Amino acid sequence: MAPHDFWQEMHPPGSFRDDREFTSFYVATLEDGRQLRLPIRILGDAEHALASLIVNQASFAVLDALADNLAEKIRPMGVDVVAGLPTLGLTLAAAVAQKLGHARYVPLGTSRKFWYRDDLSVALSSITTPTQEKRLYIDPRMLPLLSGRRVGLIDDVISSGASIVSGINLLAACGIEPVVIGAAMLQSERWRERLADAGPQWTARTVGVFSTPVLQRNAAGRWQVPARPQT
Repeated sequence: MAPHDFWQEMHPPGSFRDDREFTSFYVATLEDGRQLRLPIRILGDAEHALASLIVNQASFAVLDALADNLAEKIRPMGVDVVAGLPTLGLTLAAAVAQKLGHARYVPLGTSRKFWYRDDLSVALSSITTPTQEKRLYIDPRMLPLLSGRRVGLIDDVISSGASIVSGINLLAACGIEPVVIGAAMLQSERWRERLADAGPQWTARTVGVFSTPVLQRNAAGRWQVPARPQT
């Protein structure tokens, strides 16, 4: 398939074999059985890889499906306002807020406007841009929208957990603790340890539309889901 064909269609259940072995794309399966094709990104050791999701390149139909699913997952938490993490999380957060019937959402950002306050910012790192030093800001004018409200913090993908913890820390600086954390994709299990270090409540409050594993190259050169260790 062409590189621009990824994340353009939600396929019906059973469209692709779930044989835990992949070549040119990974098949993510939602809880209702629908399937989404994702590109495989090879890691530095050339023996492991991850499935990738760039949500602002997705078709409107796929974005709508992901936002609808995530909104239903977080709806029981009674979220009053959605806060979105930059950059790709903003696309999903806005769509989720609309699905919840909200009139607006609160975007966090990495671009410092002259009226922003340094005490309302934290360091930000991302697995996709590891060499870039950024800071995460909130517009002080947005604080009344969050104060005393039940906040849902949304990102597109949670992988290492670094970005979402930055979001948690920034909201904490504002005196706010999210009631739920949501993402389209939970990528591997690496995020769990970092969120647990940030606070014992965060892992239990985190939900995703679907999860993807770290893939391993097998003897045939294909990518497979490693077998779970025997217990």
